[in-house]
Amino acid sequence: MTRLSIYTDGASRNNPGEAGIGVVIKNERGETIETLSEYLGIATNNVAEYTALIRALEAAQKRRPQEVDLYLDSQLAVRQMTGVYKVKHPGIIPLVQRAQQLCREWPRGAVRFHHIPRDENSEADALANQAIDKKTKKV
Repeated sequence: MTRLSIYTDGASRNNPGEAGIGVVIKNERGETIETLSEYLGIATNNVAEYTALIRALEAAQKRRPQEVDLYLDSQLAVRQMTGVYKVKHPGIIPLVQRAQQLCREWPRGAVRFHHIPRDENSEADALANQAIDKKTKKV
């Protein structure tokens, strides 16, 4: 496998509030090969976004692709991960550092971040909300 396309999303209701993550991993042909949906408990939206990113990178590592394209609807996370924005919130710094550490597992330039509109990230968003619903509604 040479390249993965990964869509991630973190959701938090009431920010901070009940939170969850969603991850959709696709192969070169655009076929979904793995999804992740996880309830986080009470967390902020930014914690959820970065947790989704970390879980996605950990899952990608196991598949050993040469390149990874990450698609997030969080412009803040994309700009922080690409160095455009500094990370100021002390609670987010360890999560950003962990994500950066995981990115360094690939050669420079092999992990790329893309900001996409929320409506282009509906699968990952649905998985994040599904995780919250499953836990809070005891479905």
